[in-house]
Amino acid sequence: MKNLMTTAQSTVAMRRWGPPGIVTLAAMVAFATLGPASAAKQARQPAEAVAQREAGEPIMAIVSIKSQQVTFYDADGWIMRAPVSTGTTGRETPAGVFAIVEKDKDHRSTMYDDAWMPNMQRITWNGIALHGGPLPGYAASHGCVRMPFGFAEGLFDKTSIGMRVIISPNDAAPVDFSHPSLFVPKREAIAAVPSRADKLSFEAEEATRAADETKKAAAAAAKEAASLPASLRKLEQQKARADAELAFADKTLANAKTDQARAKAEELKQKAAAKAADATTQLDAAKAAAQPKRDAVAATKEAAKMAAARKADAVKAATDAKLALEPVSVYISRATQKLYVRRNTHKPAPDGGGEVFDTSIEVPVTIRNPDQPLGTHIFTAMAKTDTGLRWSVVTIESGDDAKSALDRISIPQEVWDRIGPTALPRSSIIISDEPLSAETNYRTEFVAVLSNHPQGGFITRKPTAPMDIASDDGWDNGGNGFGFFFQQRDPYAQPVNPRRQRGQYPYYQSTQPMQRSWW
Repeated sequence: MKNLMTTAQSTVAMRRWGPPGIVTLAAMVAFATLGPASAAKQARQPAEAVAQREAGEPIMAIVSIKSQQVTFYDADGWIMRAPVSTGTTGRETPAGVFAIVEKDKDHRSTMYDDAWMPNMQRITWNGIALHGGPLPGYAASHGCVRMPFGFAEGLFDKTSIGMRVIISPNDAAPVDFSHPSLFVPKREAIAAVPSRADKLSFEAEEATRAADETKKAAAAAAKEAASLPASLRKLEQQKARADAELAFADKTLANAKTDQARAKAEELKQKAAAKAADATTQLDAAKAAAQPKRDAVAATKEAAKMAAARKADAVKAATDAKLALEPVSVYISRATQKLYVRRNTHKPAPDGGGEVFDTSIEVPVTIRNPDQPLGTHIFTAMAKTDTGLRWSVVTIESGDDAKSALDRISIPQEVWDRIGPTALPRSSIIISDEPLSAETNYRTEFVAVLSNHPQGGFITRKPTAPMDIASDDGWDNGGNGFGFFFQQRDPYAQPVNPRRQRGQYPYYQSTQPMQRSWW
């Protein structure tokens, strides 16, 4: 990767970036006024720096806990770096794989006495974030990553939701990488996406209208038939009383001793018989009239069920088509032997925090020698090339080397066929021994922490609170095709038996039924 190890600073570059350059100058002045002991301590801190070239859009940030430094990378190499202060002993910043899930220019902490955390960029919903803060020259936070105030301010508008944030226990940097298992996009597939998305969106709208109409018809039929049971019960009771009166008249006639008594009983029987016959006629007619209504209820109910299924399939297809031109992220876990896919819908979460990520793909994978560690490797598509995509890899946990780890995984071809042809720069494939953290939910990309490194700043925070999750009929029954929600705890992030927890923190264990018909 170009400029990978470049460390030069430039007055021109600082002037272009503004606040970071000013902060660097201020730090130099402050350093000159320190005593020998303090100066020695400060001298070990990394300095802010800006690459001497035009910066592109940041693709990833790598935080080194060891060096107390953060470096941001675009497609061509590093563009900004600065000292940081990560979590102190007992509240350590967790090492692992994250992504920005929310940004707040003027954030106040709800956890630490309304503490000011300017230019906050959240990476977990339980409170881990990058933000501006004081840097004493060593790890001193409660788990967040503090950056220089000016640096955080200059960075804030350059990043976006979903940008990868890698927190490494040691120094790490992206290096160029190639492998036949990585996505190879097809130009014709990418070119076909807009028209296909429009077509499927139209079909989804039509299916939604049809489902709404059949649902209304079913409701109307059910309403019309709702009074039938009570009406039939009333007629059945009338017939039962008429039959009882006829039986009483028969008994009275049989017991009559005189001609006068028999004549009276006979008259009573005739009236009772007529009444019973009339009740029977009314009941039979009501039953005959009720059957078509019952049939209509059954038919419209079945039609509504089928229309709802067609709507779900159409909306799902439209959703996939809309997401086809979004960077795709894949996570493969040796711990769970599964592959997970995330794509940002850019739709605001219904509970007001962050954006919604599509979570519709989760499949088993086969890993050769599953008892042998893979390590944790993050493969990222950095830019387009004439033949497809240029990839890099960042390794933050030892195990197999990146190539060998990828060689050991057999990925279902249908998954690659579904998402690979339209893969774009910023797409990624993450391989790890770790399961997904319980913090992974529909409002995050992937959250995975290294279980053999301290996680104090993670463990001491409450897991994500209950939130809206997927249902089957659209945003507030609106059906926009980008995730469907109702109030309940996220089903994709369930704490497991404590005996199976890694790193003393519950991990993601999906309760989602295995998808069978995405293709």
